[in-house]
Amino acid sequence: MQEKKVLVTGAAGYIGSVLCRQLLDVGFSVRAFDSLKWGGEALYDLLPHSSFEFMRADVRDKEAVDRALDGIWGVVHLAAIVGDPACAKYSEEAMEVNRDATHALFDLCERKGIARFIFASTCSNYGKMPDPNAFVDEESDLRPVSLYAELKVEFEDYLLNKCRSYDMCSTSLRFSTVYGFSPRIRFDLTVNEFTRNLSLGLEQEIWGAQFWRPYCHVDDLARSVVLVLQSEEEKVRAEVFNVGDTKENYQKGMIVEEILKILPDSKIKYVEKSEDPRDYRVNFDKIAGELGFRISKTVPDGIREIHKLMRSGILLDPFSSKFRNI
Repeated sequence: MQEKKVLVTGAAGYIGSVLCRQLLDVGFSVRAFDSLKWGGEALYDLLPHSSFEFMRADVRDKEAVDRALDGIWGVVHLAAIVGDPACAKYSEEAMEVNRDATHALFDLCERKGIARFIFASTCSNYGKMPDPNAFVDEESDLRPVSLYAELKVEFEDYLLNKCRSYDMCSTSLRFSTVYGFSPRIRFDLTVNEFTRNLSLGLEQEIWGAQFWRPYCHVDDLARSVVLVLQSEEEKVRAEVFNVGDTKENYQKGMIVEEILKILPDSKIKYVEKSEDPRDYRVNFDKIAGELGFRISKTVPDGIREIHKLMRSGILLDPFSSKFRNI
C-alpha cells in the first residue's frame, strides 16, 4: 500500500483524524486536506510520519483541490457541514460544501484518473421507517427529513449513477450515528453527550426516549473505509453499504440504561415526545456478508471510554465550543 496515496478531506475532524492513523498503520500514504475550521490539534502527532502530509485548504477552493489530487490513488471525502442542526443553521454553506464542492471534487477526480472514491454518507437518509417494527436496508426507500440528509441522498444518486459509466470506482458508505473517543473529540453526539453530562453529575434531559437509531464507534466507521479501499473493485464499484451492526440499534432510553450500569445514581429527566421525523432501525447484513465487516466495539465500550475521559480531568473545559460542530 506504500505506493498508494490517499487524499482524506476533512482529515482533522472526528472521523478523519482516526482514519488517517488507520490508513498509515496498514501502509497507505496519506495527504490530509482540511480547512481547520475546528483546529488541527488532532493531527499534530502525525506530522513527523514519513508517509503523511498535510494541506490546509477549503474544499470549495477548486485550484487547491486540483493540486491536492496530484499523485493520488484514492479519495475519501469526509469534508462537510455535518449533522442536521449545523446544516439547518448554516444552510448556505452546507449547499456550497456538501453539494457544489462535492460534485466538483467528484468530477475532477474522474478527469484526473483517480482510481477510488469513497463518499461518507449517512443512515439519516432513511428518515422515518414506514413500519416501526421493521428494519431498513440498502434497498429501502430513502426518506430524508433534513437538509443534511437531502444533500447526502442527492449526491449518492449522482455518484452511483455516474460511476456506472466512469472509470473511477466509487462507493457510498452510509454511516451509523457515531460515538467514542477520537483525537478530535465531539460532545454534540448522543452517546458522548449523555455520558459526559452524567459523568459530571449533571441532570440529563432525554427527549423522545423511544425513537431508534443505529450506532457505530468512530474506530469502526474508519475501519470500514480502509476495508473498502482494500477490497476488490468488483465488490465495491457503484455500491452503497450501511456501516454498523444490526445488534447496535438503540433507543435513547436504552443508551441511558447502559450509562446507568456505570453511573447508577445519575439524574435523568424524561421529556415526552410523541413524534420524531427520524426513527429508523437499520440492517447491516450487506457489508458483513459481502465484505466481511465486523465491528470491534459496542455502545457500552464507548460509554466506558468517555466516562474514563471525564474522570481523568484532562479536559479543562469539556463544554468548550471546540468540541461541537455547532
